[in-house]
Amino acid sequence: MACSGAAAAQPNEAAYKDALSLRERTMYLTDGVADAAVWSNDGSHFHYRRTEKDGFRFISVRLADREKRDAFDHARLGGAIGKITGDTYRADRLPFSEFALSPDDRAILIAVGDRRLTCALDTYVCRPTPAAPGRPKAIGVLRDLSVPADNTPRVSPDGRYVAMVEGDNLVVRATGDGRELVRSGDGSPANFYDPETITWSPDSARVVINRVRAGHRREIYRVASSPTDQLEPKLITQLYPKPGDVIDIDRPILFDVAAAKQIDVDPALFDNPYQLGKVTWRKDSASFAFTYNQRGHAVYRLIEVDARTGKPREVMAEKSDTFVYAPRMDHRDVDGTGREIIWMSERDGWNHLYLVDGRGGRIRNQITKGDWVVRRIVSVDPATRTIIFTANGREGGDPYLQHFYRIGFDGRGLTRLTQADAFHDVVFSPDGQHYVDIYSRTDMPPVAELRRTADASLVDTIEKADISRLLAAGWKAPETFVAKGRDGKTDIWGVIVRPADFDPTKKYPVIENIYGAGFDAFVPKKWWPFGFHAGGDEVVGMQAQANLGFIVVQIDGMGTLHRSKAFHDVTWKNVGEGGAPDRILWHRAAAAKYSYYDADRVGLYGGSLGGQNALGGLLFFPDFYKAAVAYNGCHDNRMDKVSWNEQWMGWPIDESYSRSSNVANAWRLKGDLLLISGELDMNVDPAVTMQVADRLIKAGKDFDLLVVPGADHGVGRSEEPMEYVLRRQYSFFVRTLRGESTPKFNRSDATPPARAALTSAN
Repeated sequence: MACSGAAAAQPNEAAYKDALSLRERTMYLTDGVADAAVWSNDGSHFHYRRTEKDGFRFISVRLADREKRDAFDHARLGGAIGKITGDTYRADRLPFSEFALSPDDRAILIAVGDRRLTCALDTYVCRPTPAAPGRPKAIGVLRDLSVPADNTPRVSPDGRYVAMVEGDNLVVRATGDGRELVRSGDGSPANFYDPETITWSPDSARVVINRVRAGHRREIYRVASSPTDQLEPKLITQLYPKPGDVIDIDRPILFDVAAAKQIDVDPALFDNPYQLGKVTWRKDSASFAFTYNQRGHAVYRLIEVDARTGKPREVMAEKSDTFVYAPRMDHRDVDGTGREIIWMSERDGWNHLYLVDGRGGRIRNQITKGDWVVRRIVSVDPATRTIIFTANGREGGDPYLQHFYRIGFDGRGLTRLTQADAFHDVVFSPDGQHYVDIYSRTDMPPVAELRRTADASLVDTIEKADISRLLAAGWKAPETFVAKGRDGKTDIWGVIVRPADFDPTKKYPVIENIYGAGFDAFVPKKWWPFGFHAGGDEVVGMQAQANLGFIVVQIDGMGTLHRSKAFHDVTWKNVGEGGAPDRILWHRAAAAKYSYYDADRVGLYGGSLGGQNALGGLLFFPDFYKAAVAYNGCHDNRMDKVSWNEQWMGWPIDESYSRSSNVANAWRLKGDLLLISGELDMNVDPAVTMQVADRLIKAGKDFDLLVVPGADHGVGRSEEPMEYVLRRQYSFFVRTLRGESTPKFNRSDATPPARAALTSAN
């Protein structure tokens, strides 16, 4: 993206102002850029948000005649929301980007900041949406026992029984006269029955509930130094399990209601769970199934339990010497009986689909195969014995572009439902007969089409983006650049963003926007360039930095997702590397091709894991990287949340954690560093940034540190104060990579803040 702006040899205040306002000045210069569609519950229409003039509009389209109309009265809805929030909203800039429909399609459900609202479309009255009852689960693995569980009585499908928990034990009563039929006797505060896991069999004869051995209640603390409602600071406590902690251990227990019998299920097949999946009964009530993700993430099983005996068996399993990535291990019970399972696996080195004999526990046939990746199972049709799925890498060219396909259970009849050479987001109608396909690339504005599923034929073109105003303002797409990785064979993909006033005769320092996580790939593939810097800055953020006299790039090195198993495995016990060997080779290839690309002056910036990667580049590859800005970095995987850190670094904790630690390796610092931390980061423990600072000080290292009072994890990236924090990033790179002084911003006029009555917390 290269919209006009000041970018002199040495940036002045006007250049900074121009860069900091770039997103706001350009994101409203498009028309007809559509977001993903959402179908109504009855499938009669769908809605989406599109850009229009200087804002956004929500459009509803009737399937019968493709008539377009406003999804609601935008001005009235803005006023209704304002009555709740106290703010005023333009009709074309409502404070939400998507909405869900109520079951009767007569109200919409939206999120406005931290508020959840339900707004009736007949009266235009908005009301807070009550939070769902229930006990929070920290990082998904540790129940907050200070909050009562949702103990709403669970009535059996036939209405004859009701199950709930009393005094940590399961109780089942008859609904008619309240007679007690079942009561467990082995529950206790430390080994309790969880009412939120109660699951009745379809025939109402049996019920399953998890008995939970409570884990370690680790709490971390933050001090809100500058609260807005009082003078004194506040202490904030958060339940936050970390790697190696004792987490909740769930054990499914079976009860036969008629026999008033408790049947304990032998846990040998799930003896060390990180997580157990939700219990799903087979529709004949003969058995139930659940998934088991072993602690350490090296084993993933589908387990079936006989409803009469409680005997478990392994239906299918994935095992690895490194890790099994559970979020990718999708499966579908074809007809609800467990006889046939569509199973996802990387066992041949690529993520593919298999047809499994659910009774015999063996693979009947591999459904998809080849050097490409299945991403997701969309639907399974037992009548036609076909599957719709998403995949990337099969069509050649950019291996990250997502397409949708249909294939038979036997692996025959593979049909591509999306034809354009682009990244496709497809949403199917409730009956599966139609779909809305929105496709784009970073250099191709979006097109939205309505198509028939049966033959992928075009019904109507719903939107075709018009970016003529943006082009007139000087917009240019980033360049896609490909180079070989560390093995000399694998293509590494990235993008290059140049300054608005780019001069190929000059030499430009390079800044890399880094996020090297194993749970996704991060180089932009869709067109919308205006998103904020979350897991990798979007194009407009890179362009703003480039306009101050830099080349800005982003690269997906080895260790990230959507390629082969071997490509992904590079991150195993190696988070500190962040794919740097591949990324450095990519930089050198770009420098060899482009004389203006200065590979001797390369910096990094990133947030969260990207913050860890940014500092890690300086510590572990100091001969290449010269400067880094690390936003709210994880920095030491032992200090961060249990989830993804154990996924990539393993369990139990071993020396690989310290090898990847920016804290343990802070003494290695040679380049220039700016650490940025939100004081109230609720995602990454902000203490770890202070631990890096502590080690740097003890090692006698110079560095810059910015702690933003009251700020959370996205400070400067997607949360305020955006302008101030970004200016600090821009100035840092101007000084360290360009070797130039920055404007004296303190000399600019300022106004005092509004006076507030502060009261002592005492």
